[in-house]
Amino acid sequence: MAIVTAEDLDRMVEGQTVPSQFAKTVATHGDLVALRWRNDDESWGELTFRDYADQACRVAAGLRDMGVEPGQRVVLMMRNRPEFHVTDMAVMLAGATPISIYNSSAPEQVQYLAGHSEAVVAIVEDIGFLERFLKVRSELPAIRSIVVLDDPDRLAPDDVVPYSKLLATEPVALDEAAGIATPGDLATVIYTSGTTGPPKGVMLTHHNVVWTAQSLFACFQRDDTAGMRMVSYLPMAHIAERMTSHYQGALFGYEVTTCPEPSMLALYLREVRPQVIFGVPRIWEKLHAGVTSALAADPEKKQKFEEAVAASTPIVAKRDAGQDLTDEEQGTWDFLDAVAFTTVRGLVGLDAVEFAITGAAPIPPELIVWYRAIGVPLSEIYGMSENTGPLTWDPVYVKPGYVGRALPGVEVKLADDGEVLGRGGLIFQGYLNDPEKTAEALDEEGWLHTGDIGQFDDDGYLKIVDRKKELIITAGGKNISPANIEAALKAHPLIGQAAVIGDNRPFISALVVLDPEVAPSWAKEHGIEADTMAELAVHPEVMAEVQRGVDEANARFSQVERVKKFTVLSEEWQPDSEELTPTMKLKRRGVNQKYAAEIEALYSS
Repeated sequence: MAIVTAEDLDRMVEGQTVPSQFAKTVATHGDLVALRWRNDDESWGELTFRDYADQACRVAAGLRDMGVEPGQRVVLMMRNRPEFHVTDMAVMLAGATPISIYNSSAPEQVQYLAGHSEAVVAIVEDIGFLERFLKVRSELPAIRSIVVLDDPDRLAPDDVVPYSKLLATEPVALDEAAGIATPGDLATVIYTSGTTGPPKGVMLTHHNVVWTAQSLFACFQRDDTAGMRMVSYLPMAHIAERMTSHYQGALFGYEVTTCPEPSMLALYLREVRPQVIFGVPRIWEKLHAGVTSALAADPEKKQKFEEAVAASTPIVAKRDAGQDLTDEEQGTWDFLDAVAFTTVRGLVGLDAVEFAITGAAPIPPELIVWYRAIGVPLSEIYGMSENTGPLTWDPVYVKPGYVGRALPGVEVKLADDGEVLGRGGLIFQGYLNDPEKTAEALDEEGWLHTGDIGQFDDDGYLKIVDRKKELIITAGGKNISPANIEAALKAHPLIGQAAVIGDNRPFISALVVLDPEVAPSWAKEHGIEADTMAELAVHPEVMAEVQRGVDEANARFSQVERVKKFTVLSEEWQPDSEELTPTMKLKRRGVNQKYAAEIEALYSS
């Protein structure tokens, strides 16, 4: 692959915006399917890129009629559905900036985000989302209009605009509308989770987005990605989903199937057979747990499959290191793939995957090894909202435990204290209305200070060794990264989720949650009778197995980082709950509050 430099990327994207690139996609691939969705009767609907553009141009015209002007902002609150892609693009075709709000946001959060962004229009999915805006509308004087997509019973007030009215508007001309925005205009504002204070608005320009997309495209090592299938299922308020399915879908001609709930992903994977898939670690852990549980029903088959994985692992590791396989090794891999792996990949809908990506949180390296051993090309990406999503990634030559090398055109280095710094066309413009926080994140030379501590190996692969923003400090003054310990704990099949405790405590402890798919089948395999997960959580043999998993994890860490005590929980933590964010990241404050009694019990004796 030819080396792509920052100068190359600057030249490629000069003068380009998301809408201008979208217009090129429509001109080139207008007849390809752009968006798909599952109807209530289980049939499938679809829009071609030409249909997509027509609807976006109609909605853009409707927004103009409502008074939306270039440079203004529009907030969106909807699940993963085709109308999101159409509406977000329409806002940009009107020259404005679309901003997504997490669907779980309470009215006071809606008020803060809509108010802070100075949005003039809100577009919501249904009456439930509408009600959250109506409760705080008096506190949002800048909001001139609210649009609702679904209102079958006509419950919305008379001044709320039905989405159908926008779609019925005479469309603007795509080429003309695509030329309104400039590269320096804001393509979106991504609001951070705000776990340590009010959410910060990450300002990303059109230049940031198209530059990042082209850098990622260089990693694919393909001349064309048009028509590649993917499933869109994570919240669009998260930069990973926006970049992966929305922006790249529009710019590179992907066929995007919208999945309204992450809990439905397994069904969609089997139906869609995606070629590109991004998943947070919990998604990959759940798919692995499902395979493990299914195999446990037949111990002989399970043993043979595990032997096949063990035989495949060194072969794949050699290939990942860029070394040629011998004819014998290639023959062994082909045989294992035919007799063991192909069927498993097909059962979970990963048999057509060419690029499988994990990110947004640490993942056990063993899980990447396992997936790659069975022919799923899983690789880890690293970045954050402030760099438009990705900073490092290597999808071909993968080193489990490392997050790849710097993206094409991107500079990545370590500060004197080991903090990861990044620079390039993907670095954000700052935090909206917050110059003080911006100055903390961006230095005078344009380097983004990520807040993570890293190490490079001799080949330039980056390993994240500490999550500086999540460090806990023990009573003895030791700084410890809980995320890495949690990832190690979850490497054991029985442990589905984990939260490490230790801030201002004398030692490290953990709350571990039994995997609801693996635990019952493991119990059956070991002759354990239990009617509920709660019974399994206190069973001596289960406790002993969890202890074994904790011991294995502890072996990777220094004495002070090791988990001394743990409590086993039986109830799985769900996305968008007290314990997890909508993208399944741990809410440490929520966990500490909800399980305060269990935590105190760990330290009381």
